[in-house]
Amino acid sequence: MSATTTDAPLVHAVNVTKAFHGTEVLKGIDMDVRRGEVVVLLGPSGSGKTTFLRCINQLETIDGGRIWVDGDLMGYAERGGHLHRLDDKAIAAQRRDIGMCFQRFNLFPHMTVLENVVEAPVHVKGIKRKDAEVIALELLEQVGLGDKPRAYPSQLSGGQQQRVAIARALAMDPKLMLFDEPTSALDPELVGEVLKVMRDLAARGMTMIVVTHEMGFAREVADRVVFMDAGVVVEEGPPREVIGNPQHQRTKAFLSRMRQEEQAHAEAVVATVTGNAEALGDAPE
Repeated sequence: MSATTTDAPLVHAVNVTKAFHGTEVLKGIDMDVRRGEVVVLLGPSGSGKTTFLRCINQLETIDGGRIWVDGDLMGYAERGGHLHRLDDKAIAAQRRDIGMCFQRFNLFPHMTVLENVVEAPVHVKGIKRKDAEVIALELLEQVGLGDKPRAYPSQLSGGQQQRVAIARALAMDPKLMLFDEPTSALDPELVGEVLKVMRDLAARGMTMIVVTHEMGFAREVADRVVFMDAGVVVEEGPPREVIGNPQHQRTKAFLSRMRQEEQAHAEAVVATVTGNAEALGDAPE
């Protein structure tokens, strides 16, 4: 595969396998992600979604198969038909073009928001601090935190911290963004502000692979939904097909559970709002 082939997928995964302590977590994953595409990975816990993301970014080594990102074979060089593991420095260089946001924000608590965002561009890419700060301030404005550059993580809400984490990843000017359940650690009222930033990124053409249980986001933003279960891709396609008209029984069962959880969540939010109104004496007579 050539990195100069414009119609080639940005991410090309072939027969990717991964096991932990003898238990197969990925059982031969094939997946292509086109440039500018938003792919949402759905599936129950333990289905291999997060592991697959971590394999793309070489936070986990694959046991079999191959993954290319923009034409680069991730984590390995192929010589004479054999794979040779790259050294840590070479793997770190590959990671520079991939941004990743985790469930937890992993911000440096002793650094301000601005310092968190400029750290990697300055020390990894060698950008001058003044230039990095200009870029960082633009990104903070983009994620709705233009007024928070001097704040410390402990002074921010969870949603604000996750938006800083997104700005920090974007500061490296990545070709690809990976999101591993970025809203799962947030209080319900903070989820929307993070999803808005992700929607804006998608609208700007950022290539994204997103592990999430936010069905509304998947329906609205995803170009393609991939349902995984037990380490395999069960079915994939546009959201209207996979979510709206699933073909496989495993997909149907998962989506049924998700709809029940969405309904229970909506009822809980209504109950909370009503309870707060009553406590304030604002409930209707």
